[in-house]
Amino acid sequence: MGTPPQGKQFTILGTGVSLPDKVLTNADLERMVETTAEWITDRTGIQERRIAEPDVSTSVLGAQALRNACDAAGLRPDELDAIIVATSTPDTLFPSTACWVQRRLEVRGMAAFDVNAGCSGWLYALEIASNLLAGGHSKTIGIVGAEVMSKVVDWTDRSTCVLFGDGAGATVIRAAREGDPPAGLLSANWGADGNLAPILYQPAGGTQKPATRATVEGNEHTVHMEGKEVFHRAVRAMASAATRALKSARVTTDEIKLLIPHQANTRIMRATCERSGIPAEKLYSVVHRYGNISAASIPVALHDALTEGRIERGDLVVLTAFGTGLTWGAGVLRY
Repeated sequence: MGTPPQGKQFTILGTGVSLPDKVLTNADLERMVETTAEWITDRTGIQERRIAEPDVSTSVLGAQALRNACDAAGLRPDELDAIIVATSTPDTLFPSTACWVQRRLEVRGMAAFDVNAGCSGWLYALEIASNLLAGGHSKTIGIVGAEVMSKVVDWTDRSTCVLFGDGAGATVIRAAREGDPPAGLLSANWGADGNLAPILYQPAGGTQKPATRATVEGNEHTVHMEGKEVFHRAVRAMASAATRALKSARVTTDEIKLLIPHQANTRIMRATCERSGIPAEKLYSVVHRYGNISAASIPVALHDALTEGRIERGDLVVLTAFGTGLTWGAGVLRY
């Protein structure tokens, strides 16, 4: 496809994760809801997921993941120019979870804000951060994807409770410096269709439907999802966004080292891979270990791929996601 464009140049200095110690297996779920371990594995590819303790909030996991990423980058958290947290399970409606992360890290001064784009959130945050770096507004940014989904799922609904887990992943990126090897986002594609908001949402708790005894008794503060509709929309959105990002980057699928999609379930991920024309052997998956951890899934998977040596400096990686909204995002990343 020709020489790729320069895109937005930055260097990933470090990554980190924070995952609860408690592991909930499919066998455990058999004892909680009417399902079987085999059915969950066959339908989703998920074998286990991590579950936070009752006193652990999203900011607890997010702060630890960011601290770990800063340690890997050789930086102190107070050296960051901005903290962006992608989450659908905020500590509070206000202030932002990013501010609670600041408090837990005992830092202040840098900009701190949340991005709420569901499972696409971390990719949205990466696009925002890369533009802040390109515009000279910041030099070093911490991007966090963090979720405690276990607190917003209905544990009597077997169609959703088997899917989700808790965790956080963080990435520290630095603006390109003279002499740095080429790295960063070659291209990105993002968007949303708010007309599809009702197919995956949490009905109560906001200003549309404030919390009342009736909303609590009606389980309206939990995940509501139209599974079949979400599946079809997800595959189309993720594959289309990935294809457009590849085209904009003028990169062929042969040049890609890995595809790291949002870790929703194996069927969605494989269908996205096939539809976007990326060879199946390039699909990277951690969904069997962690389940769907929403905005945390891509940064956690990226960290694991780096830890396992699956990605080296200069490699091209396609990242793609969909989420509540319905949102989507994709990018071609040169590590």
